[in-house]
Order: sequence, then C-alpha cells, then structure tokens
Amino acid sequence: MPLTWCFPGISLTWEVLFDIIGGDIVREEDTRYDASHIQVLEGWEAVRKRPGMYIGSTSERGLRHMVFEAADRAVNEVLVGRAASVDVTLTPDGGVCVADDGPGIPIDGTGPDGGFGIEALLTQMQAGAVAGGRHDVTAGFCDLGPAVVNALSRRMTAEVRREGARRVQEYARGVAATPLTKVGTAAGSGTTIAFWPDADIFGATEFSFDGLEERFRELAFLNQGLEISLTDLRRPDEPRAVRLRFPGGTRDFVDFLDGHAAASTPMDAIAFARADPRMAGVMEVAFRWCSCPDERVQSFANSRPTVGGTHAVGFRDGMVAAITAYAREQGVLTPTDPDFGADRIGEGLTAVVSVKLDRPKFEGSTRGVLGNSDVRDCVGQAVQDHLGRWLKEDPDRAASVIEQIVQGARRG
Repeated sequence: MPLTWCFPGISLTWEVLFDIIGGDIVREEDTRYDASHIQVLEGWEAVRKRPGMYIGSTSERGLRHMVFEAADRAVNEVLVGRAASVDVTLTPDGGVCVADDGPGIPIDGTGPDGGFGIEALLTQMQAGAVAGGRHDVTAGFCDLGPAVVNALSRRMTAEVRREGARRVQEYARGVAATPLTKVGTAAGSGTTIAFWPDADIFGATEFSFDGLEERFRELAFLNQGLEISLTDLRRPDEPRAVRLRFPGGTRDFVDFLDGHAAASTPMDAIAFARADPRMAGVMEVAFRWCSCPDERVQSFANSRPTVGGTHAVGFRDGMVAAITAYAREQGVLTPTDPDFGADRIGEGLTAVVSVKLDRPKFEGSTRGVLGNSDVRDCVGQAVQDHLGRWLKEDPDRAASVIEQIVQGARRG
C-alpha cells in the first residue's frame, strides 16, 4: 500500500509528492559536481559582481572609500618626498578629481621610479596593492588602489605630466577605452585621476563633503608634512574649500579633539615621537587632561583608524605605571592602596596614539585591531618614561592631574 499524506481537501501519494517538491534534484545526472559548475571571476569582473567585498558597501560609505583608494597613491607620493601636495575636487558633473604634483606615474613601469605603468595601475588589481610599510598610508578598505575605483566607475580619465609631456587615457568600467596618448607639453609634473561612479553599482552617487573632510583632516594631523586641499564645485553658488596642513601633528590633533575645552585648560598637550627598532617602526603620542569628565582617546596604525590593539593597550599600561609610581612617591597612594585603574586615569583625558610600522599585523576582516605583540611593550615603556619625566619636571600641573584622578576615584 503506497504511503499517503492527507491535507484538507488534498491527498498525495509519495510518488506525486516527490515530483512536486523537486524529486528531480536528487537524480544522479543532476547531482554531479565538477569544474564546469565553478564560475571564476577575475579583475574588474569580480569587483563589479561583489563590490561590497572591496569597498565595504555600495552606500555613501562605499563612495567615500572610492575617493580614499584613489587618493592613497597621491598621499604616499607626498610622504616619501616626491610631491608637495594633494588636491581633491568634487566636480559639478558628479565626478571626483585627485591631483598631485609628483613626478607623474611611469608610462610603462620602466622609468627611474620603478613600479607599475599607468595602465597596469588602473586595470590590474595586484598592481595597486601597497607594501604596507611605515611610509604607506592605507586609508582605503582593501588597499587595491585606483584599479578598484576604475572597475566601479562608468568612466575614468588619467592625465600624466612627465618629462615635459602631457599624456591622457580614458577608461570605462575598468577597461582602457583609448590608448595612452600624448596631447601636448607639460610645464610641470604630476598625475591627475578623475572618476565618475557607476550608477548601476551605487544607488546614489552623492559624496559627503564632511565625511571626506574628516578623514583627510586625520591624515593631515597624522602626517606632518602632508598638505591636502578639498574643494566642492558641485554647487556653483555655494562652493566649499578647505586646506588641511598641521605642522604640530598629533599635538594639533589633541587640540582639535578638545575643541573649546582646550582654550579653558591651563595644560598644554604632552607630545613625543620615538622610533623603536624592536617594533620596526615609530610612534607619535600626544595627550592631556581637561576639566571635563569625558575621555577622548583615538588610536591609529599606519594612519588607519583602529578600535584598539597592542598600541592602545601599551599606551594605557604606560599611563597607569607612570601615574601610579608618581602618586606613591608623593604619598598620595600608600603602600597598601591599589594601583590606579586605567578607567580612572582616562577621566578627562584626550589622547592620540599613532604608530607606523614596517610590518603591521591587523586582526579581523575589517583590520580595525592592531596585533603586533612587540608594540605593546614599546609604546608602554615610552609613555611611562615620557610621562614620568613630565610629572617630575612640572610638579604644579602634576599635582592638578593627580588630584583630578584621585577625586574621580573617590566619586567612583
């Protein structure tokens, strides 16, 4: 007797139900799996198929990453001393133009600067990857450079001014549409890359000026020799422009984070920079305490914002060690009192902790946590030494800081 399922008004045998729910999917000829079932996407095809894997999203956040990926190479030209400034312009027709005054990208990759030629840089994914050393800014999401931007743009143009000649090339959705062509002479040198995001990829293509300004300001704070200008020409009646350059580096960054509180506090920011071969890199640290109770501590690795990591932990280790040791020397803490906790020391603290490493190791897919183990000890010891000297050299302000921490501990 065949097995039967009964539903209100319906009676189904096993054979009928098997056909209805897709019994054919288990037939031998349809369960075979071989290489013919695998789709391989390469280069710009892969980027356009899964753009979120390369720029984070197809929202406005992803559009900002497009700008950062395009600007990374130009910023690095300044940091290694080959250029003086970077200019980013939002154009009236929805495009973005990134220009630098460096030597110009090599035509075929065989010039004295080495590296990839202009077409390879803009069409091959591996050509845009950076080495990740201490002199490389990695502002983008995947560090693939302008090639990923080209793949997600309906149009891109490149202009290279090099060795007295001006050459231009057009691209469309990741592919060269014209050959690199000499169109005249050039008085100076440099590279200009302009792109227009593809509306088929992005739901909207409106860039946030404020979002771009915030990130470029960070880069200018973290790299003292860097000058970036950002100009918005999308509304001719309301143009906007900012020029970002901060000779004080992380010290200026702390002043900016404090805002109006900086004007009311009698304490200057404590800042230092130190190279340490143990971590194969350099650190730049600035901090101070204000009367407000909030804590504002930001950390960066190779100019990339981080949500934590060994540099941030080392910073707090050093702060706790220096403050606790000084408090015990002054009799504020007795031998039986516990050490100050990092949460108490952080009350009213504004700080910027930046490390630039030859071989940074990030944890997680978003690369938001630094994992280099040597960095914790290096940063911790440097902060402890520098803060310890400051406390002894400026006893009046040191007493104010200790009192603020003690009062916070008592309130807790």
